Amino acid sequence: MEDKIKLIGESLYRFQSAINENGTTLEDYIREHYLGKWTSDDLYHVSAIRTSFVNAATRYMIDQGLFNIEKVMLSIITDPLAHDIEHTPSIPYKGHTYLTTHSMIYSKFLACSNSNVKGIYVDSPNIRLEIESPMRTQRGRYLVDFSQIDVELRRNRGLLLDDYLYNSEKVIEILNADMEIIMGFFEKMIVAACEEVNRKNADSLKYFGIVLEVPKTPFPAFPKDDCVKKYGPRGYEEKTGEETKSQFFWIRGLLRENYDLVYPYLLPHEKKIDIRNIPSASVFNYDILAKSIDAKTGKHSAAKEILSGAIREWLFEPIIERIIDNKVLPVRPVIRNGNIENIDELGGYGPFLYFASMKGKDGKPLFPDTMGGGIGIERTLYSILRGDRIKKIDDVTFFGKNPDSHPLYLF
Repeated sequence: MEDKIKLIGESLYRFQSAINENGTTLEDYIREHYLGKWTSDDLYHVSAIRTSFVNAATRYMIDQGLFNIEKVMLSIITDPLAHDIEHTPSIPYKGHTYLTTHSMIYSKFLACSNSNVKGIYVDSPNIRLEIESPMRTQRGRYLVDFSQIDVELRRNRGLLLDDYLYNSEKVIEILNADMEIIMGFFEKMIVAACEEVNRKNADSLKYFGIVLEVPKTPFPAFPKDDCVKKYGPRGYEEKTGEETKSQFFWIRGLLRENYDLVYPYLLPHEKKIDIRNIPSASVFNYDILAKSIDAKTGKHSAAKEILSGAIREWLFEPIIERIIDNKVLPVRPVIRNGNIENIDELGGYGPFLYFASMKGKDGKPLFPDTMGGGIGIERTLYSILRGDRIKKIDDVTFFGKNPDSHPLYLF
């Protein structure tokens, strides 16, 4: 502990010396970057809106019969993520190494194991050491630590591998029905939150000079392939938003995480689809994007993603192949006689994959089939409040650690 205190102290000494060379004291820095924000009217009104939004979303989930579960911040397994990060922090404890969780994705799946549970939600912490913008620009979406309302619902469809391989028409019909259910779930949650903010925080919305619509359902939805074809591979989210009147809209079918369902992926006779050419229609996931609306001009800001989710891979065989093909693991688990013979090659995935392989007394898989997503609280506030006063994502946080803003986080 003394060594860590010394290292932190030395880092602060170098930081203080650097700002002194530029004619700034530590007091100046604290006043400008922390005290000024903590005592500002901006953060007061942001906090009022945040409280209403989160409370309304939570009440909605409780009314829908979901159970609240505990946060998981330390685990031997974490979300591998589809985008680059600096590294995954690890913590030695009791002779073992644990990881700080990028998200609670695997914990959410396992928490839905009980067939009587309709679903779960958690205000989950996330620690992601995001890489600084290579152009040293404010990207307006990344925080090193942030909060997210995570949701996972059981689907209870009971489709087996034979159904998956040989009855694709039935499977696709069920998947499309479940997509409507889960997208409708999140739409109603956002409607409830927007209604609450408009009812309780009209003064704060007026202070920011923005309008928060209570959106009509269903939200407009666009397949990613269509957006890319029309606008190109870069910036298609914002360009789609420019031609969409709704403040909230969906983009569907983004080939991304290994646990987001791609169907069909495995084919009969031990074949697979060509992973270089998977259409949006085969990717059962979704993002919600949101914009702010200027109260005077009616102008919309650029759209930002605030929620991502999916129907999840639920069968052991495609779970393994997706993990391998996404290069999360180099080898498949070798399971024999109640153990994993190559568990040393699987990192923290061994116990999770063993559970995914387990079957009940009836011979059916025990791993739950689920669907869900997570809505970033800070991202949402930044997206819907952006304007003359809210310029970057730091502005909606007390302690936001934006990789594009500060060289050292003091608090």
